[in-house]
Amino acid sequence: MWLLSRTLNLGILAHVDAGKTTLTERLLYEAGAIGAIGRVDDGTTLTDSLDLERRRGITIRSAVASLVIGDVSVNIIDTPGHPDFIAEVDRVLGVLDGAVLVVSAVEGVQPQTRVLMRALRRLRVPTVMFINKIDRGGADVAAVLREIQRRLGVRAVPLTEASAAGTRAAAVAKAAPDGLIDALADDDEALFAAYVADSARVTPDRLWAALAEQTAKSLVCPVYAGSAMTGVGTAELMDGLVSLLPVAEPDDHGPGAGRIFKIERGAAGEKIAYVRMFSGALQVRDRVRDDADKVTGISVFERGAWVRRSTVRAGDIGKLSGLAHVRVGEAIGSSAQDAAPHHFAPPTLEARITPDRHDQHVALRAALAQLVEQDPLINIRSEPSGELSVSLYGEVQKEVIQATLAADYGIAVTFRETSPLYIERPVGVGAAEEILNSPTNPFHAAIGLRVEPASGFAFRLDVDYQSVPLYVYRNVDEFAAAMQEYVRAALGEGLYGWQVNDCLVTMISSNYSIADGPPSRRGPLATAADFRKLTPLVLMRALRQAGTRVCEPMSRARIDAPATSLGSVLGMLARHGAVIHGQSVHDGSVSVEADLPADRLPGVQRALPPVTNGDGVLESAFAGYQPVRGEPPSRRRTR
Repeated sequence: MWLLSRTLNLGILAHVDAGKTTLTERLLYEAGAIGAIGRVDDGTTLTDSLDLERRRGITIRSAVASLVIGDVSVNIIDTPGHPDFIAEVDRVLGVLDGAVLVVSAVEGVQPQTRVLMRALRRLRVPTVMFINKIDRGGADVAAVLREIQRRLGVRAVPLTEASAAGTRAAAVAKAAPDGLIDALADDDEALFAAYVADSARVTPDRLWAALAEQTAKSLVCPVYAGSAMTGVGTAELMDGLVSLLPVAEPDDHGPGAGRIFKIERGAAGEKIAYVRMFSGALQVRDRVRDDADKVTGISVFERGAWVRRSTVRAGDIGKLSGLAHVRVGEAIGSSAQDAAPHHFAPPTLEARITPDRHDQHVALRAALAQLVEQDPLINIRSEPSGELSVSLYGEVQKEVIQATLAADYGIAVTFRETSPLYIERPVGVGAAEEILNSPTNPFHAAIGLRVEPASGFAFRLDVDYQSVPLYVYRNVDEFAAAMQEYVRAALGEGLYGWQVNDCLVTMISSNYSIADGPPSRRGPLATAADFRKLTPLVLMRALRQAGTRVCEPMSRARIDAPATSLGSVLGMLARHGAVIHGQSVHDGSVSVEADLPADRLPGVQRALPPVTNGDGVLESAFAGYQPVRGEPPSRRRTR
């Protein structure tokens, strides 16, 4: 059977309602992968498969579809556009070869457009832009191009020109090549010198090759215009995707290395893991972890359909069965690209969730555990009362969880008491130690821990190997890894009940009892449970000595509004406790940047339209943590 030799893993990204799901449907249709174009309004799109996605007209979970352009198999990943699901977007970006960022020709650059472009540039994902909806009333392609240059800070290279924009007769034509030289010359001195010496020597093919090279390096951003609804401009876009974005060549050599970027459940409840392979190959019966899990089934995309295969190769996206313990974001194998860190903003809200039927409490806990597999940034916490709390990014996410639990698990739930998700940071240095066989130590192990402030979390082992029970842990490295996990789990609740961040924990002593040891060590053989259960007791004593400070999540907000509303905007921000960092006026509009507590951001979102006559636009991003003023909030510890 003939197999395609090249693969392009492509992300489709956009602000809500810019038309990315419609564009996905159009690309699939034009390539012959589907026989009819689904409509978001009718709930018939291929990628928005969740009932809530169809009803709300938004993408919630990343979906994968496939089409063929020439000799290239294109795996399209239709990513969420709503800010509540930015973590899902970030996970997908790490497995992409390139991306299409969709912008509406009517609304232009919107808040989430800027957030997405920042993420694409940070991760250096080669990007092509598509100015959509040129057939809609009010479409202004030239104005949107200027806005892309100014607000996104990218070197945009228009490759098509629109005519009759804003009407049903809207069309596109190939742009004049003159602008390409200006766009490419800054990063290609040889090209510029050749053009100055003899412009005729700079052929269209050479220009295109230079454009593809700079696109792959994320130096420039090619821009196409068109309408996903009518199909205008999509043929030009498809040609550009496979000729400008870096297409992965098959590489079966080298170690198998990939990343799990999505997990879902099959019809029988089994776990299905989506993997992007970066190098080598993975076969049925291969083990991907140091446990009993092994791959029992593989499906890959071939010419627009999932096909059962025995191998998934480098460059491919595959669905793996049999891996009961893998999680989203987990690496398979090892490579420099595979080990790249992820940049996930943490959830900033927490809400209690209860089943409407009391007899479904156990079922709710099990269902939420499965949802955590699909999104590891959602954390489930058991309250001392037995109730459950869920960490969240926003209100829409609550609706998604509620709808998913009802549709997939038959569990109706109610959310209540949404509050900020605080953290604790150590103030100073503290140390504590528990001695073996002492009256205060009920376990058959002894440890000492020191806690001190740091940037992020780190664990360090500073004990002699002779103090490590190698009959429990195979080597010192395994002992260190286990202790790190015990410490990390214990830091889930600090002195005030919040997770402790930004600290270095050093294990300064270790001991364990043995049956034939000296009196100070004599006793039943220590087990891993002794070290695990003793860790939180010693760690809390060290934290009490160090002291902790409660910090609240902050948001950095940028508001773009008419200059005439500046005073009203500043007053509104002050009422919500915001600290202004800067303001600028340009062409009759004003931009204001401010930091404020994350839990006050929804209030700003609601207050903005009235003070700007509906013309204000808010963009926000996580901005770290700041110490809480006044009495620190606390929550009851569960242990």
